[in-house]
Amino acid sequence: MHFLSRRAFGQRLLAGSALLAAPFAAGAVEAFARPGKARMRLSLAAYSFRDDSRSKGGKNVFLPGMDMFKFLDFCAENDCPGAELTSYYFPPEADLNYFAKVRRHAHVRGITVTGTAVGNDFGHPPGAERDRQIASVKEWIAKAAVLGAPHIRVFAGTAHGQPIEEAKRHCIAALEECAEVAGRHGILLGIENHGGIVAEADHLIDIVKSVKSPWVGINLDTGNFHTADPYADLAKCAPWAVNVQFKGKVSAKGKKAEPADYPRTFQILRDARYQGWVVLEYELPEDPYVKVPQMLADMRPHLG
Repeated sequence: MHFLSRRAFGQRLLAGSALLAAPFAAGAVEAFARPGKARMRLSLAAYSFRDDSRSKGGKNVFLPGMDMFKFLDFCAENDCPGAELTSYYFPPEADLNYFAKVRRHAHVRGITVTGTAVGNDFGHPPGAERDRQIASVKEWIAKAAVLGAPHIRVFAGTAHGQPIEEAKRHCIAALEECAEVAGRHGILLGIENHGGIVAEADHLIDIVKSVKSPWVGINLDTGNFHTADPYADLAKCAPWAVNVQFKGKVSAKGKKAEPADYPRTFQILRDARYQGWVVLEYELPEDPYVKVPQMLADMRPHLG
């Protein structure tokens, strides 16, 4: 099989960028109008096997017992049609040919690559570190295009000692810059409710609504709000969701983590007429090789 050289890949990216110079007119992001009923499909995040990782080359990679190919096999063997390929667990030496091979393997096993997830921080003030964060996300947009991933989970970041409104402005500007590139490849950026400047639903919604791009939405993590009423905050954000990650646990403010209310969580998504992937991102202490198949089975009846 012939794979793209780095130069050929870059040339194709430039050609695609010229064809898709302005995919949509810029404008504030409004809640998605989704006609009809909710439609949800099941996916699994590679992050669920993070305990099978070690540090290599300055990043986490899977241990020999697990890699991206074996993870896709696991999805296929457990009748999970989607896979979210967390960026942290690709080997440091992975090149564009490696990403192409992963895409081929997913297709052969009948698995849809539903997205990837990156670690970034857009709250930094202007400077070298903020530029590095933006460049990293743009790099992963190109990799996601090779994988065929339509969605990238991104973080808003933290305030770094700035007033929160100032950090939000930096985040919005960074999202707009990255979304311009993402839109040329037909890739959505989903901001996760991951603490920091988006620890509360209103700040997250404010950022999303302020971004002048149709290629930005919310990556709604069902276990990441630690407010007085996490379910109410999930309901606030669900209309902007472009991807959902299901944790299986909820931790309200001042309370210990407790098992997620499956019917209530999925009803929130149905009420928002969510149409897309629901990704199990397993974080419980039990062995994922045992518990993940059980949770996938528990989720299926609620997809509708």
